[in-house]
Amino acid sequence: MEIITGRLTKDAEIRKTKNGRELVAFTLVVNDSYKPKNGDRQDISNFYSCSYWLSTNICKALTKGSIVSVFGHVGLNAYETRNHEFRASLTFHCNTIKIIAKAKSETEYVMAEAVPNGNTKDDLPF
Repeated sequence: MEIITGRLTKDAEIRKTKNGRELVAFTLVVNDSYKPKNGDRQDISNFYSCSYWLSTNICKALTKGSIVSVFGHVGLNAYETRNHEFRASLTFHCNTIKIIAKAKSETEYVMAEAVPNGNTKDDLPF
């Protein structure tokens, strides 16, 4: 099982498969940097297409700019385009999502933690 921690690039959305199953789809970006011995700092951004199949309730809590940790496994999505070109991409199938910080505005974050029913601790009545 792998763990990825990153920031949501846009609000999560609920999608349906051809057979009617619902999933929560979102993209995480993980920013990193390094400085080679003889050069300037290099910034790297890796984007991960994520899917969560267990419940769609968490979709409302996954908003642009929020920081989350996802636990799951990498999968391969292979397909053929309309022009008959073969393409492939890696997806991350999440088993668990932990919300580390929810974005309230561009500069303000509130700490929260996801619980199994898809709510966050700040949504609970107690």
